Amino acid sequence: MASEFVVIGLGRFGQAVARSLQRLGQSVMVLDADQDRVQDASTEFDAAVCADATDERTIHELGLEKMAAAIVAIGETSIESSILVTALLRQLGVPRIVGRAVTDLHARVLLEVGAHEVVNPEQHAGERLGRRLAYPSVREQLDLGENAALAEIEAPESFAGRTLAELEVRRRHGVTVVGLRRGGAVLANLGPEDRIDSGDVLIVVGAPDALRRLAALS
Repeated sequence: MASEFVVIGLGRFGQAVARSLQRLGQSVMVLDADQDRVQDASTEFDAAVCADATDERTIHELGLEKMAAAIVAIGETSIESSILVTALLRQLGVPRIVGRAVTDLHARVLLEVGAHEVVNPEQHAGERLGRRLAYPSVREQLDLGENAALAEIEAPESFAGRTLAELEVRRRHGVTVVGLRRGGAVLANLGPEDRIDSGDVLIVVGAPDALRRLAALS
């Protein structure tokens, strides 16, 4: 069964989140004060509302407390509005509020006034680019906590033709191979007899330092 989400703010980030939810089969309401943006979105999403989200009466009339989550995607030129909207949503009882922050201070304030989670797309994009430049063999990395991450790393050429048992990746490199990306397919449930081919991408879990050391071998 599809869950219902509301995305407040139809900038590039808000539209990207709304479209992703829509593609995943969720029900999406979008809300923005710009009539042109709302008009463009009206044929794409389940509901598109032109309204001022900082207006308390509007927030109440829309029944947003029934949504599974609200994403406050208001842009960097409206920091005060994003804080006010987040506070109003929390007072209304929305079960999950995700805010978009543009600075660390903005993120802390959003959390204090009621956001359950805060994302900073610009910071995240910058960190990803930095990792890609420093370690080109790292395709993707997802931080799982302070001392763990999931990453896709191009297999070193020295791994080609050897089995996982021969490589002893966990003992020698301190990471666990949980899968392989080979061409367009992802191979999971690997056994010690599985062999690494040239061009494979390892899907591994481990401490960030261990992942960086493995990436440096490529």
